[in-house]
Order: sequence, then C-alpha cells, then structure tokens
Amino acid sequence: MGSQLTRLTAAGLARRIRDGDCSPVEVVEAHLDRIRERNDRTNAFVTITDELAEEMARDAERAIENGDTLGPLHGVPVAIKDLDDVAGVRTTSGSLLFEDRVAESDSPFVERLKRAGAVIVGKTNTPEFGLGTTTDNRIAGPTGTPFDPDRVSGGSSGGAAAALADSLVPLAPGSDAGGSIRIPASFCGVYGLKPTYGLVPNVDRPNAFVSHTPMTHEGPLARTVEDAALSLDVMAGEHPRDPFSVPAQASYHEAVDRPIDELTIAYSPDMGIYPVEPAVRDVLDDAISAFERAGATVDEVDPDLGHTQEEILDAFYTMATVRWQSLFDNLEEQGFDPRGEDRDRLRPYLVDLIMDADEPSTREYKRADVVRTHVFDGLQDLFAEYDLLATATLGVTAFPHGDEPESINETDIEPLRGWVLTQPYNFTGHPAASIPAGFADGLPVGLQLAGQRHRDDEVIAASAAFERQRPWHDAYPE
Repeated sequence: MGSQLTRLTAAGLARRIRDGDCSPVEVVEAHLDRIRERNDRTNAFVTITDELAEEMARDAERAIENGDTLGPLHGVPVAIKDLDDVAGVRTTSGSLLFEDRVAESDSPFVERLKRAGAVIVGKTNTPEFGLGTTTDNRIAGPTGTPFDPDRVSGGSSGGAAAALADSLVPLAPGSDAGGSIRIPASFCGVYGLKPTYGLVPNVDRPNAFVSHTPMTHEGPLARTVEDAALSLDVMAGEHPRDPFSVPAQASYHEAVDRPIDELTIAYSPDMGIYPVEPAVRDVLDDAISAFERAGATVDEVDPDLGHTQEEILDAFYTMATVRWQSLFDNLEEQGFDPRGEDRDRLRPYLVDLIMDADEPSTREYKRADVVRTHVFDGLQDLFAEYDLLATATLGVTAFPHGDEPESINETDIEPLRGWVLTQPYNFTGHPAASIPAGFADGLPVGLQLAGQRHRDDEVIAASAAFERQRPWHDAYPE
C-alpha cells in the first residue's frame, strides 16, 4: 500500500483522504518511509522533519474525525526548499554559515500551504544561497537526477525536482531568479512553473525590493500540471509585506480542464539566439505537435529579442552581481565576515562568482536595464500576435556532476549558464513553465512554455492539454 500511495498525485491523495480511502497518517508514513529508503540515491533532502510531519498528520486526522472543513491539500505531504523558512526547522540555505540556523516563522507561501492542510515532511537541497544552476553545497553535497544520479539535477531547486521525480513527495515548491524552477524541472522530468512576477509573495528582509532585479519568483514544482495548479491556487495572492505582490487572476486549478482551441502558440526551439543540442531539438520538434492535436494553432517563428545570447547573459550577470554582493552586505550586518575570516567557510564558487568579480558601475547597471527593456519589448511584440511561446528550456540534457558543458553543437558557451534559455523571463516577469517533453538517450528534455503576464491560466491550460496528449507520469523511476 505504501508504494502505491507514494506514486499518487497530490490531487489524487487529497481526494482519497477526503473520501476516507486512506488517512493522513498512513500517507505521511508511506512518504517518510520512501524518503528514508531512497534519499541516499539522489540526496534530494537535506533535512527530514519526521516529528513535525507525524504531528501534523495526526492533527489532520483529528480534523477529519471532528468534521472540520478541510483545505484543498489536507494531509498531502509537501517538501520545502532549504532557502525558505518553516518555523522551528533548520534553514541552512546550503551554507556552513547557517548550518545551525533555526527559523522562527514560516515564509508566506509555507504558511498558506499549512493553512490548506499540507504536511511538511522536510527541506530539499539547494546550492549555497541558491546561487547556482546545479545543486551542490558543503553541508549536504550534490543532488542528482533520479534518471541517472551521477548526473546533475539542476539548480537551484534541484533537491525539490529530484524528490518529485523519485516519488519521495508529491509537491515541492521552488524559487526562480534565473531559471531555478525550470532548470531542475527539465533535468528531472517534472513540471515546474515560474508564475507571473509577484503572484506568489516574496517577503524579503532587510530589503523588500531585492526581488525585482533580476525578478525572483516562488512557484510550484510537481509531477503533474494539475498538482502544480492546485498548489498555485493555495500559494498565490497579495501580501501586505510584499510591495510587488499581485492578486490571483483566475482559479488555476479550473484552467487545467480548459480547451485550448482558441490559443495561438509561437514555436522557436532556440529562441532565435541560443545553441541547442540536436537531440534536444529533435525531441521538441516531435513534441510540439501535441499542442496542435489538442486544438491550438502552432507557427514556427524567429523571435527578435534585440540582443545576442552573450549580451543577454552579460546583462544578467551585471544585475545579478549587484544583487549577490548585497547578499554579503546583509551577512555582515548579521555578524558574519564573508570577506574576511568567514571567507573559507564559503564555497569557492561563490568567492569567484561574487567577491572576486568586478563590481559593475552604476552606468553598466543601467545599460543592463536597457538590454532588459529590449528583451521585454521583443517578447511583448511577439505576445501581441501569439498567446504563448514554446522553446527549449535548456540546450542540453543533464550532464555528469562537475562537468559543465563548454560548447553546444560546436558553439562555445559560458559553462555555468550558457546552456539555459530561462533568463529572459526573469528580466520581464512573464510566466514560464518547463514541461516534460520526452527523452534523449534516456534523459529528460524540457519544453519551456511562456505566456503573457498575468495569464498564468493560459500557460497551465496549454500545459495540461499537452500532458493529456503526451502523459509522462508513468515514466518516473520505480
């Protein structure tokens, strides 16, 4: 029974719990057992909250016995990325500096998940401070994709995506400042949605405005589109402490069953400027017809973002470096000395990336905003003609740990981020999802689907229609 429960979707578990076919306690125990048995395989979890999960499951069971009103995720196990806070639980942020830090309160979306009845079973692995396109740190080590644990799971929500693909948990939200939801979703073959900027609140302190450049998003990762939509309904909505938060625009769960006959989709596997491996392109060329079979109109296009891949990546690094350096200013305010005696406690990658990088001037920072504006205008021009844009999520499939690609199809690339097609949407705030599109040499390939701002429901509707044409739920490792 336990293995059957861990293969169920979040929506399926919620229905069975409400119908009395299984109890929150047995559901949570089944998932905790699977985590204990299999976590060593991928290293998805950095902390397992056994006692908290069992207590929350018993509370959920009592609520059923008492006839209380049940939330949409009542009794459903959820894992939280180790950048986000769960009251009374360690939040290490993947850093030795925070190895023993215990959160005093819940992050806003965690509070909302709890209110909806979800049960927190643990914290998932992330690179130090979430800064990385692969997941590795000096506390927990690297996380691998369940399809080949010797290969990367992606970052920075790599633990979340790996936990989902290995059926350790049915829901595992992530965060995304440059692709951190969509990159691991692609490498692990799960569905990840970066919502419209501000849809899921982000209450950063001491700087409440830090999430704006590049735009950082909290959002759902799940094994099915329905599960992601269900959790987005719970997580979304305004928050008084987030100056950029926006109200939900629709019932995202209802959008799952919506027909897409009226939708027009532009298809450009390389977005006009990014190198893509031939095997990845072949998978996408085969998969794109699923939208047409579902009723949508698909045209192959060549978007004009106004800049080369290198120029866009340079602008991203300019904006991100300023933000990353402010992170170390915050550490100093908390009593750490990241530029001095605590420097050796940081992963060398961060020292190279941030402290040894040239600090952008104000003029360079504003020039990066001009690049950002051109990208925004290019996408807005496209969305004036089409509802959605489909591309590759990544130009490659998962590679071995420590072996970042230096070229794609004989084109030299920047090894850390030159293979991702996700950053433009962190310039602009448009919703963008990674959909499992198929496999190349046994490794998952993601299709990135982006929509007009505040039309997350259209991204979800089209994603669900694609899933009905090309279901992927049974492709996960046993």
